[in-house]
Amino acid sequence: MANTVFRLMTELSSRKWVSRLTGSFAKSRASRTFIPKFIQAYHIPAEEAEKNIQDYNSLNEFFTRRLRPGMRPIDADPMSLVSPVDAVITAMGPLQNNVIPQVKGQDYLLEELLNYSPRMETYKDGYMFVLYLSPTDYHRIHSPVTGRQTESEHIPGKVYPVNDKGMTFMRSVLSRNERLITYMSHDCGEVAVVKVGALNVSSIQYADPERTSWQKGDELAYFEFGSTVVLLVQQGTFIANEQLHIGSKVKMGERLGTLVDLQATRPYRRVAPETVQS
Repeated sequence: MANTVFRLMTELSSRKWVSRLTGSFAKSRASRTFIPKFIQAYHIPAEEAEKNIQDYNSLNEFFTRRLRPGMRPIDADPMSLVSPVDAVITAMGPLQNNVIPQVKGQDYLLEELLNYSPRMETYKDGYMFVLYLSPTDYHRIHSPVTGRQTESEHIPGKVYPVNDKGMTFMRSVLSRNERLITYMSHDCGEVAVVKVGALNVSSIQYADPERTSWQKGDELAYFEFGSTVVLLVQQGTFIANEQLHIGSKVKMGERLGTLVDLQATRPYRRVAPETVQS
């Protein structure tokens, strides 16, 4: 009964007009008075922010803040794939017959997540990470590789919450919510950065809509309020970092694993890779 009530209330509160109304307030100057309370409630490390707290003109401006230089070192190994965001890993592993298995107890069909794109063939036996950003996290999204955009697709959809309860009790949230997908080619193959909108996210924005190529760690996009990134890696081009597991907390720029050159007989690895500053 409780789960039924939760689903009903979520359906009612996840209407686009509610999200737009919330977003409008968050972008208003009146919302800036909530910034200190927001920092306190979510234990946000405000000292990492690019600007002083009083210099942000709205709650949304603070939420989409950039960081001070050097706050997120980018793994410098040319064959590393790095986390595009600060997040908790809620799922990771090989895709199984076009299925992303067991994300909060639910399986997701790759074809639905990617809106039946022909590019799904590239990832059907590939590797995936589901990366959840809480309100505490830095909400800008960066490039996980050095590469160029081969395609971008915006998929309209719902704005269901992507927190534990929403993902557990609502059906197929990742495939039903609004999504902005960036397909990127790199020296070893292709990755897809699937940015999934959420409750109170009025939009997912590219940092520079005209840009089509990035160095690893360059700014790609940002969320307005908490959400999720699904990172897909082409089959046969990736070996995951064995130290990572479901529940691991990762920072943007942290190594998720090693890219594999399909033309080579074995993955290229560097011992004790250095880091560079973002």
